[in-house]
Amino acid sequence: MTTQHQRIVILDGYTVNPGDNPWDPVTEQGTSAVYDRTPPELVLERATGAEIILTSKVKLTAAILEQLPELRFISLLATGYNNVDVEAAGQRGIMVANVPAYSTESVAQTTFALLLELTTRAGLHDRAVKAGEWVNAPDFSFQKAPLVELDGLTLGIVGFGAIGRAVARIGAAFGMRILAFTPRPPAAELFPDVTFVGRDELFSRADVVSLNCPQTADNAGFVDAALLGRMKRSALLINVARGGLVNEADLAAALRDGVIAGAGLDVVAVEPMQADNPLLTAPACIITPHIAWATLAARRRLTAVVAANVHGYLSGAPINLVNSAWLRKPA
Repeated sequence: MTTQHQRIVILDGYTVNPGDNPWDPVTEQGTSAVYDRTPPELVLERATGAEIILTSKVKLTAAILEQLPELRFISLLATGYNNVDVEAAGQRGIMVANVPAYSTESVAQTTFALLLELTTRAGLHDRAVKAGEWVNAPDFSFQKAPLVELDGLTLGIVGFGAIGRAVARIGAAFGMRILAFTPRPPAAELFPDVTFVGRDELFSRADVVSLNCPQTADNAGFVDAALLGRMKRSALLINVARGGLVNEADLAAALRDGVIAGAGLDVVAVEPMQADNPLLTAPACIITPHIAWATLAARRRLTAVVAANVHGYLSGAPINLVNSAWLRKPA
């Protein structure tokens, strides 16, 4: 199979390449069309005739896939692949690949950026200083809110894949005790400094709970009022995984009522965030706009893997497939 005449369509490329991360490793592999964003009403128009589609958040449902008879390969511009009906694609003989583990260190870094803002309050105090409060202070030092030392606190990590393990490593460097919950714990001797416990016990014992697990049909909204009620009143919740893991109304109520001390979120259930999301006005809640994955280093790794995914398909040796179980073999 040659690459000169393959049609590659990138449906929503802006977040991966807002101008600093060229698509050349992908587009040099065939005739290409790159769209910054594609609204639902233009998906079919732009995707028709494509053999290869690259997408991040544009949904490719079974109904859409039925109308794309020339489509043979989809690569997500992400690790998650819930925006593509992978089973329907497989049944039509369409391979679907993702980009595993490209943003591990960046996401772990953001976990602690949120945690440190909740505990050290650098941003809060910077704003106070620039508002003139230090210039007019009677003392050489002042605090706008209580400051918390991480050393000696217990960090509970929900999910112990690559990101969870990176979070554990950084937490241990801060002197934190590490608990983890995962449905299939590894052998204890592999992680001697991590104590694996049940989910409810983790939420009860941890001073900080970090969500680092994928979202599935079984765990959607599992962080609810009952589970939040198990946490210490001084505890903090960090979510850099998926917004749908959290019942947002319950979390907002827990923050308002002092059930927990604070939350740091990089994700919400519906993105972009909706104006009526109760977390927008919840106290002690820091929110960033799904940026944990988006360092330049991570985005460059992502592009390199996507290019490798496309090359693998074109060369007859596909990699990173997520729908092998459903993939209909060619006749």
